[in-house]
Amino acid sequence: MFQGGSAETNLSETSRNRVLSVAYWRFFVNALLILCDMASFIAASAIIYVWQGGEALYSSRFHFHIGLWLYALACSLIWIYCLHSVGVYHRHVMGDGYQLNALLVKGTFFTGLMICAIDSILDVYIPLLHTGLVLLCAFLITMLERLIIRQFVLSSREKGAYSYGTVVVGSPEGIAQALEFLSQKRQLNYHAIAVCPIGVNERTGLVEAVVAPADFKERIRKISGRDIFMLPYCRNFAERAASMGAQTVMVTDVMQRFSDNFNTFVLNMETMNLEIAVVTSAVDVSGHETNIRVIQGTTVMTISLPQYSPWDMCKKRVFDVLVSLFAVIVTAIVTVPIAIAIKLTDGGPIFYTQTRVGRRDKPFKMIKFRSMVVNADKMKAELAKETGQDGRFIFKMKDDPRVTKVGKFIRKFSIDEFPQFLNVLKGDMSVVGPRPPLPEEVAQYNQTYATRMLVKPGITGPWQVSGRSNLSKEESESLDVSYVQSWSVLGDIVLLFRTVGAVITHKGAY
Repeated sequence: MFQGGSAETNLSETSRNRVLSVAYWRFFVNALLILCDMASFIAASAIIYVWQGGEALYSSRFHFHIGLWLYALACSLIWIYCLHSVGVYHRHVMGDGYQLNALLVKGTFFTGLMICAIDSILDVYIPLLHTGLVLLCAFLITMLERLIIRQFVLSSREKGAYSYGTVVVGSPEGIAQALEFLSQKRQLNYHAIAVCPIGVNERTGLVEAVVAPADFKERIRKISGRDIFMLPYCRNFAERAASMGAQTVMVTDVMQRFSDNFNTFVLNMETMNLEIAVVTSAVDVSGHETNIRVIQGTTVMTISLPQYSPWDMCKKRVFDVLVSLFAVIVTAIVTVPIAIAIKLTDGGPIFYTQTRVGRRDKPFKMIKFRSMVVNADKMKAELAKETGQDGRFIFKMKDDPRVTKVGKFIRKFSIDEFPQFLNVLKGDMSVVGPRPPLPEEVAQYNQTYATRMLVKPGITGPWQVSGRSNLSKEESESLDVSYVQSWSVLGDIVLLFRTVGAVITHKGAY
């Protein structure tokens, strides 16, 4: 299995060059981001204060004047500090647009708190509206700036540049699945430079090297499009991985988390300054709040998801009601003409109601503007068979013959979903959540995917903003389950912003 010393030497030299390249690139990108973020805040301050005809500020408590530009510069440093504190500049955040936007919202909130606190200490009078407008402008400018830089970074990573050398460790099957995932998600910046098949000795219970199947090398070549070095597991595995230029060791399976094998392995990797990335299922407890106690020599860890506390559920309900009331009022100027157009199309009903399944398998009637012909449901089974979508949870097809002319328009801009705000006000749905499923879909759910039924379905959600109908069945399921585990009101706000972008670009809408 081991491919010789010269191959490893050449790979080590290439990988070390990659490490230096990534180090320089990380420094350059972070420096660029910090400078752009500071410039964004100062520009936002200038726009608001000049527009408001601002003058030099005066501290009534300490009796000195503060120039507007100096004040804006100081606030921009607070902005950078808060963004850094919440993790905006972490090396893995750039590849995850959802997490990046959520952290930007969080950092903006903390910046506002700190600026207001400092204004209060100095006794400087600045209208709260001015501060809010500056933060809003800074946030929007930063989002635009991040979008531009992020597109450049992601396009570079998809070409294999500026990524972190990674050794993938696990069973042959686990390694193959991880490589498949990495080949589809190049923006995550993990570049596999070696694989290490391992197993657990049934007699000793210790981790050891295993012989991979004969077709393993060919399989990973097909997945990755290139040959990947086979690094055998041994006592000095961490040293050899580091010498090859690896920066991350990705563990796919075999070793159970919190086991002695895993803890020992992690310790060995960390002593060589290697990052550990653990590939887990969507319902892993890593996102949970943990509390560890030692009771008479026995360690007890309690696990909980704080967002499911009564207080947080109450906050989500208040958020849903406020957003829905606002949406119903604002969209009335559009919904009334649409309702008339639907009625005039074929004389059929304006609304389409369908039984969907809500939280904890409770059925409800979901309301939408009718976008299809009256007998559309009867045609579904035949069309699903023709398009090879039999048994698929989400049936979608381009140029669906059941869709009316008005239906094509309202679907393109997601106007057909506006009546669902009434479902939200009634309590059957949330503004943000997994897609509301049909009863026959729920009957086919496996144990993992069934966890999506622990929350109310939403008008929009991760599925809608991540490609919608363009997503595969597996991708749609993974997004829904991940949302159940990690939702927050802050995250819902970010998804609402992303929904606006998805509607404007019509991404995956048909």
